[in-house]
Formats: sequence, C-alpha cells, structure tokens
Amino acid sequence: MPFEFEELGLGVLLIKPKVFPDNRGYFKEIFKESDFKKMRIPIPLQVNVSFSKPGVVRGLHYQLPPKEQGKVVTVIKGRILDVAVDIRKSSESFGKYVYAELSENNHYMLWIPPGFAHGFQALEESTIVYFITHNEYSPFHERCINYSIINWPIKNIVVSEKDAKCPPLNKAEVFE
Repeated sequence: MPFEFEELGLGVLLIKPKVFPDNRGYFKEIFKESDFKKMRIPIPLQVNVSFSKPGVVRGLHYQLPPKEQGKVVTVIKGRILDVAVDIRKSSESFGKYVYAELSENNHYMLWIPPGFAHGFQALEESTIVYFITHNEYSPFHERCINYSIINWPIKNIVVSEKDAKCPPLNKAEVFE
C-alpha cells in the first residue's frame, strides 16, 4: 500500500504517501481508488489548485447537503497549516478542529470528510495547494465560517473580501 493513514481525530485522516526518490527527483501517488476506498474516501469528481502568498488564509469553507464535499488536500510547493472544523451540530465535537502542517517536503495529505469547514494558511512564498473533492462546487450550497476562530501562525493575515464577511460559527448555517 503506497499510503499510511493516521487518524487525527474527529474523522479527519492524515495521509502519508510513499515517496520514491531517485537521482532524477521523486515519484509518489496522490490518489489510488482501491486504497482510498478501504478508508471510505470517495472517488473524486473535481480537482482544484490554488496559489497563495505567505499569510493568506483561504476558508473556512464548506457546502451543505446534498452537495457536501469531502476533500483530500496536499501541497505541491511551499507549506500550509491545514484546518478542519467540525460543523455537525449533532456531533459531540461540534466547533472543535484539527490541523496538520502539509508541505512539499513532508508530502502529507489531509482527508477532510463532509460536515467540516476547511481552510488553510500559506506559510511560505509561492505556495501551491492541490485538492480533490468528491462532489462538484455548487455556489448555491457553499457556506463559510469566519477564519478568526483559528489561531493562525502568521498574524499578518490576508483574506478575500468574501472570506472576511463569513459569519461566526454560532450564526452560520451548518450541518444538522
């Protein structure tokens, strides 16, 4: 199996791919249906890439049913703090979050299941994040919670106008 799966808590998985380095660079798999299926990670339907400067926070985003999204996130270049916040109102861990540092050097990936808001902060110049989702983007179902509930490592935060207007968790429309 080219992946090691580690439970971070709340149903979020840290995925450690096997990396095959040689004198040319390296090779790694970032998705293998049979391995991901064993861990109940669905087949992706959409692939996204973002480019960010240090301090940029993207999130905390999610989509409501029936267009909820699970995501596998990895970093192609640079480094991020990746965060998943439990937004399932009926969950004992509602409002709690887990995080992991993902980088081009550690090759880690994060599985964030539906029912979680997702966001990250770029920690290095020219950070490129690659993520696959198991449902397509739906503007009608998209929601967000304010990024300020996280203690981000870089205090000089840069956010989009849209993300700056996200409501606090106690006023957001969340999963029942």
